[in-house]
Amino acid sequence: MADIVVEQGRLARAAGPRKRASLQNALGRKSTVAFFLTLPLILLIAVLVLYPALYSVHLATLNKSMQKFVGFDNFTFLFKRETFWMVVKQSCIFAITAVIFKAMIGFIVAHFVHNIPAKGQRKWRGMLLVPWVIPPAMSTLAWLWLFDPSYSAFNYTLSFFGIGPIPWLGDAFWARFSIILVNVWYGAPFFMIMYLAALKSVPDQLYEAAAIDGANWWQRIWFITLPMMRNIIAITTLFSLIVTFANFDIVRILTSGGPLDTTHLFATWAFQVGIQSSDIPLGACVSLFMVPILAVAAIFILRDVSKRGNEA
Repeated sequence: MADIVVEQGRLARAAGPRKRASLQNALGRKSTVAFFLTLPLILLIAVLVLYPALYSVHLATLNKSMQKFVGFDNFTFLFKRETFWMVVKQSCIFAITAVIFKAMIGFIVAHFVHNIPAKGQRKWRGMLLVPWVIPPAMSTLAWLWLFDPSYSAFNYTLSFFGIGPIPWLGDAFWARFSIILVNVWYGAPFFMIMYLAALKSVPDQLYEAAAIDGANWWQRIWFITLPMMRNIIAITTLFSLIVTFANFDIVRILTSGGPLDTTHLFATWAFQVGIQSSDIPLGACVSLFMVPILAVAAIFILRDVSKRGNEA
């Protein structure tokens, strides 16, 4: 009996260090440390993003007075409205066109800044980031004055070349052009700073080897720069696509969706339907239609990024 008691004591003393060692090993794992470090951000996302998203899904299934469950009736009603499909088309054209031009301009400007001597780069980076740093609402008000039908600075300048006044915000084509122009002006610096960081991570030895092999400027860009920047380009494009799709302030300030709803995007039309027309469930339905479109884009882009990561 005494031997059994002694043996149990030994096992208990041995189990204690093992438990402490396992706890230390768990805390020492990088994944565990990473989880605890990101836990505040996870909680913040759950409170500010996940809960509102689930609540908007709940709202979309209610009637206008938000007292009766109607299922998918709100979605069915939207499918029958021509304005809704026009908003879908305009949102896709606006987002894709703006992101393409922002990516192209950002890439060109990043190369320009990258080739400037190190002493002058800080000054150029600061100046080129100004459009992105200024609050969008404030900068859009300045653009609104530039597009003013009576005192437009653009029309005043064009008059010297014999070009008549352009109805920047009064014509459907020019209104769409104007909001895309402002969005590109605002978002291109973000692409520039991301691409500039990616360019600095490309080893100079690759360019030197390509120059020795006789590669010209375009071949170095196509076979070295772009492959080395593909992941940054993909992630930046995805992030900008999400932000551009959800754009509200530029369209709201410049055109408020006009003329005749020809510049409405998901966010502005959801605001008009849900807030101004006092139909919050229908407005929630409009905003939810961004989710499947962006989900498809995210799946394709992130799958490509993951595939290249596994190959590396």
